[in-house]
Amino acid sequence: MSPPIGGGGRGAGRWLARLLNPRPPAARRSSGAQVRTITNTQVEKPRPLSTQRVGDDLSRRGYRFRIDDDGDVTGTWDGNRFWFLLLGEHDEILQVRGRWAGTLPAGARLAVLQAANDWNRERIWPKVYTREESSGLALYAEVSVDFEHGATEDQLAQTVSCGLVTASQFFSTVASLAPPSDEKPPSDEE
Repeated sequence: MSPPIGGGGRGAGRWLARLLNPRPPAARRSSGAQVRTITNTQVEKPRPLSTQRVGDDLSRRGYRFRIDDDGDVTGTWDGNRFWFLLLGEHDEILQVRGRWAGTLPAGARLAVLQAANDWNRERIWPKVYTREESSGLALYAEVSVDFEHGATEDQLAQTVSCGLVTASQFFSTVASLAPPSDEKPPSDEE
């Protein structure tokens, strides 16, 4: 199991900087503006998605993750569980799915559904929804992108960033409004 990434302490906030700037650390440290000229011979062609490519992108950012029993890439960011799923007939859809570490009581269902509806109406990403689980109402966030014709490294990195950043924003908003919970976050086995 990977320990939480960016969940407080000395590393808090660094994961967000790496997320918004996926270049390797050495490239981030260089000074001055970088100008990139692309010629026809330097254009990266889209390639099919794979679990390996998703893992490579996360590794370049310095994130820790694991492959679960279903073969999906998973990890925690600020205590929230995320999965990077390849869906579709040909694994052409990348879905970044997050589950908020907290839970809400079943009695809060109407308020939670109204809040999720407001979020979905006012924002493009992530799609948010709730599911009833044994511990109460669980909140999920998803960003899905269809890469039928493949993805470049930049497209893959942007999708991963979008999924993690927008879901984390939603989870932070919920956490700031939710009553304190005495329950532990879900385990890797869920």
